[in-house]
Amino acid sequence: MTAPPAITLRFDSGTLLLDGFVEGASEGATLPGCVWDPRVRRYRAPAWRYRELVTALTRMARAGTLSFTDEARGYNTLSVTHRAQRTPFEHQREAIAAWRAAGNRGVVVLPTGAGKSYVAEMAIALAQRSALVVAPTLDLMNQWYDVLVTAFGEKVGLLGGGYHEPGDLTVSTYDSAWMHMDRLGARWGLIIYDECHHLPGASFLGSAESAIAPFRLGLTATLERSDGREALLNDRVGAVVYSRGIKELAGDHLAEYSVETMMVDLTPEEAAAYSEHRETYRSFVSSEGIRMASPDGWARFLQASARSPEGRRALLSYQQQKRIALASQGKLEVLEGLLRQHSKDRTLIFTNDNDTVYAIARRFLIPAITHQTDVKERREVLERFNSGAYPAVVTSRVLNEGVNIPEARVAIVLSGTASVREHVQRLGRILRRQEGKTAILYEVITRGTAEEHQSGRRREHDAYR
Repeated sequence: MTAPPAITLRFDSGTLLLDGFVEGASEGATLPGCVWDPRVRRYRAPAWRYRELVTALTRMARAGTLSFTDEARGYNTLSVTHRAQRTPFEHQREAIAAWRAAGNRGVVVLPTGAGKSYVAEMAIALAQRSALVVAPTLDLMNQWYDVLVTAFGEKVGLLGGGYHEPGDLTVSTYDSAWMHMDRLGARWGLIIYDECHHLPGASFLGSAESAIAPFRLGLTATLERSDGREALLNDRVGAVVYSRGIKELAGDHLAEYSVETMMVDLTPEEAAAYSEHRETYRSFVSSEGIRMASPDGWARFLQASARSPEGRRALLSYQQQKRIALASQGKLEVLEGLLRQHSKDRTLIFTNDNDTVYAIARRFLIPAITHQTDVKERREVLERFNSGAYPAVVTSRVLNEGVNIPEARVAIVLSGTASVREHVQRLGRILRRQEGKTAILYEVITRGTAEEHQSGRRREHDAYR
């Protein structure tokens, strides 16, 4: 009687190798994600299929068709104590229950300020496995470091910002996770992806695919992406297991709020220049047969604009008409009035580009934060904003997510993209609940420009209905 094959599962550079099967073995060929690799004469599978593979191999071992040894697992079982434990809010309790019911996998969608980090703390305490938290920015990485140290009182490792200290509890940036997961992908049993809408990017997704972690949690306030790639999270992290919106939590767990749209007109000079530039841009697009609303419209326009002097003029005209609409004189006059009206309120001013940020900063003597602002200066500006030393801050996109500014009560959106996510993120910046607080978001739109259409698109979220 032939002895059943002895199978060993190993982690190998972000993948899984199965020792013990011969080429064409029916058992190996039918295992989840496995394909024969002739270079090493082994079946190989993506690391993220680890949980399915272990389940299948264990079942086969119990049936006596093979023996199985797991040498891929490199993560530890922990016994950490949740020192910051408190009674969770109902939505936090429901979210963690839904995650557990889904096998400790899945995405939780909660608004900014609704306590997503505490859901993560509960997941770590329940899983008791080596855990990695992945965050999109260094600022958020540092915030998560403080959260985990406070919550568990354990040593917390860092990957990113000049640190390479993987441990049982670790915080990483998306960039560093992508760079190191082919070597460290067996190190953690639980991975938590903060702002997980970033993960489906072409490179970042590799960090999820190269990790074996059987337990995974995605956290976000706005899951949808313009490219639709959020669907890739279903396999790599899990489906959406729980979702609550801003309106559902406003008043109880978030500040009450209102949204006001203010329309401004171009000056005659601005209107003439806008029409001229828009006609140049639209005529070129039409002559090239480009549909800008199509998924590849923008890419085709950029390619065509590089091939001729007319194309380059069209691109410059596109940029000029956009600049006129997004930073019109009328918007600056409205901003001046709103700053006087809310002189005693902590106010955030959002624009679409850095040039407008710096122009506003100079005109109104308001501190600015852009991607060019160094870490120490940014921290100092936000600390002074929260303390009241600075009543207002102007920024482009870098404060859309991942900052803790509970004192902010007013947001003035002078310009932005058509992204629904961006608009919801900006609203979320002012919704941290405080006693007696009612937040207000002003959206300032230039009438008669493409911005009107973009405003309609980005206000499709339930929070604005």
